[in-house]
Amino acid sequence: MRLGTLRDGTRDGALVVVDASATRCALARVVAPTLQAALDDWARAAPALRGLAAALEAGDVRGEPFDPRRLAAPLPRAYEWLDGSAYLNHIRLVRAARKAELPPGLTSDPLIYQGGSGVLLGPCDPISLPDPALGLDFESEVCAILGDVPCGAPAERLRELEPIRLLMVANDLTYRNLVADELAKGFGFVLSKPATSFSPLAVTPDELGADFREGRAFLKLRSTYNGAVVGDTETGPEMHFSFLDLIAHLARTRALTAGTILGSGTVSNQDRARGVSCLAERRMLETIDQGAPTTPFMQRGDTIRIEAFAAGGRSVCGAIDQQVI
Repeated sequence: MRLGTLRDGTRDGALVVVDASATRCALARVVAPTLQAALDDWARAAPALRGLAAALEAGDVRGEPFDPRRLAAPLPRAYEWLDGSAYLNHIRLVRAARKAELPPGLTSDPLIYQGGSGVLLGPCDPISLPDPALGLDFESEVCAILGDVPCGAPAERLRELEPIRLLMVANDLTYRNLVADELAKGFGFVLSKPATSFSPLAVTPDELGADFREGRAFLKLRSTYNGAVVGDTETGPEMHFSFLDLIAHLARTRALTAGTILGSGTVSNQDRARGVSCLAERRMLETIDQGAPTTPFMQRGDTIRIEAFAAGGRSVCGAIDQQVI
């Protein structure tokens, strides 16, 4: 099942179901007015939404043309946006880039930060860059929308709860030149993290079939920067901490509410031939090879397209396709 949020002049938009070819969509207000409302009543809403999706696919529901430019983020605002750093290769490269030590417990204790969730960008929304000196960077990620998770739920129980309701793609934008000074305060990211962008579609894990297993999505995540493919990374094999691991870590001391978004962190592969999912990694590799970075951070007029593909080349969540202004 593939869901999206159509802009309708309200803050949270209108929930739509989208057909398999991403050419038609149908309003789902007979089931739930918004995606958050559906998540709050998932046991009832999910089967009804599947029925509507089947009717749309069969032609029993007329629907309307699907245009990602009319869509907001699947959740235009969320109760929480929590972002992990599950790819250790990315941690090693970006820490080296700012001459920072690797964190203790790198392989056993996941890194997660809490980002702003009140304003989330749609797939085609422009990226506002107030000052090029901030060092704007894209970060291509996969992410999950969660159902309710009780405090203290261990990883083995999470497999029974099946807390991952939907999957998306994210562009976790970063102002790189603010990161070091901000982290030096010892209180985490704030100014260095502008609004995050999300794919037009949020899909149920069964849309991936065997490509989603043990809390990991096994996809190819393509990043196209200014018209050139800079990354064609594998999201599954090197995700050291699965989504289930990240959820169990968070739930150790807190409950999570339906509608929480959890990111994987920047997808990163050790094989250089796969390319990169952010400019910071490219700049670090240039430093290793040449002694200094040569790729600048994003400038006004630059474009970034991020899209995840399943086996056979099928686009899973549609594309994030943005321009810096």
